Amino acid sequence: MEREAIVYFQPEIETMPRDELRDLQLERMKNSFRHAFENVEHYQQTFAEAGVTPDDLESLDDLSKFPFLTKQDMRDAYPTNLFAVPNKDVARIHASSGTTGQATVVGHTAEDLKNWGDCFARGIGMVGGSADSTLQVSYGYGLFTGGLGAHAGGESIGCTVIPTSSGNTKRQIQMMKDLKTDILACTPSYALLIADTAIEMGYDPATEFQISAVICGAEPASQNMKDEIAEKLGVQYCDVYGLSEVMGPGVAMECAEKGGIHIAEDQFYCEIINPETLEPVEVGEWGELVITTLTRQATPLVRYRTRDVTRIIEEPCACGRTHRKIDYLRGRTDDMLIIRGVNVFPSQIEQVITEFPEIATQYQIVLTTKGPLDHVELQVETVPEFPIDEIRKLEELKARLGAELKSNLQVSVDIKLVEPKTIERSEGKAKRIIDLREGK
Repeated sequence: MEREAIVYFQPEIETMPRDELRDLQLERMKNSFRHAFENVEHYQQTFAEAGVTPDDLESLDDLSKFPFLTKQDMRDAYPTNLFAVPNKDVARIHASSGTTGQATVVGHTAEDLKNWGDCFARGIGMVGGSADSTLQVSYGYGLFTGGLGAHAGGESIGCTVIPTSSGNTKRQIQMMKDLKTDILACTPSYALLIADTAIEMGYDPATEFQISAVICGAEPASQNMKDEIAEKLGVQYCDVYGLSEVMGPGVAMECAEKGGIHIAEDQFYCEIINPETLEPVEVGEWGELVITTLTRQATPLVRYRTRDVTRIIEEPCACGRTHRKIDYLRGRTDDMLIIRGVNVFPSQIEQVITEFPEIATQYQIVLTTKGPLDHVELQVETVPEFPIDEIRKLEELKARLGAELKSNLQVSVDIKLVEPKTIERSEGKAKRIIDLREGK
């Protein structure tokens, strides 16, 4: 069931006229650049190398004169060399997992945390939430930003917050039913696991539960997967975008009108660049998202290259919010697979998979080495009712899936169909790519 009323958590900000919003962005950007330059040695060095100072920022168009910040820069600054405030002013620290390299550490002042909660609270409003709502936060809590970010959003808008974190799924479902949870916040893969587990327990969450919305992020999800979650739970699906380096969940949120995700433009300025030339692209063109923080005190970021592939949508939204949108992410420039010379994102493979009713949305891409070449195997689960022991039907399904991948993505991969519940479920971020290549 979808909520009908449009709820603005901060209407004076969310519906601010575009010219006033751009003036606010420039004012805040100037202050942020000055703060970063005066307090962080990295910015003093890179600004000098680029031949600029904060005084060179006279308009938003001048932003392109300033150097980029990369994830490697943040790793090199480990642990706190990008902090712009003394330790006594740092209220909390978050960090990335560091599974692909040195962890990135990000600090937050009390004001940073307040702004973060307000940004996520806007998304709660976008699904009709209010102080009367009960928000169940099933993101993981800890150094990962998901749990505490959603939690702060719930408290900011005045929700009753249930900090279940991830795991213990059956108990979570029981609490969801008994405590009349109406908004769930978690990863898409965990939302689907919750829905499937509730159904296995004999419930019909779409009719028996009070839940009316899910706020999902932290991992990519195809539109078909989002639709499946919305249908099984009977909810409005809200896509939330964020990354730990910039803030966490709440950088952008999806309203009921869909068609993209509203950027919190009073807090962040977004650019799209060509990842090869590093030049800005035309509005509406796809490229790499670059984010500049406008109010961050502890760890201000200037032109941070996110590696996420999207585009800016400038068309006015029927919800009345004036903040521009980014499109749903196509993938990341650093998780792109090159299969037989063709660039492919895992999300594109997922979109093809979900077109087949015989196949579940659980899949993994396994990368190995065969001789001098990389080998790609796509493992996907069949639905329980599919007769996987009937070889003829199994081979026919593999052939159809292979042909569809070839037609849509111009790639050929080895396909392995496996029984239901074979691929490990995730109670946090789903692990879609298993890289077993030599030297990786």
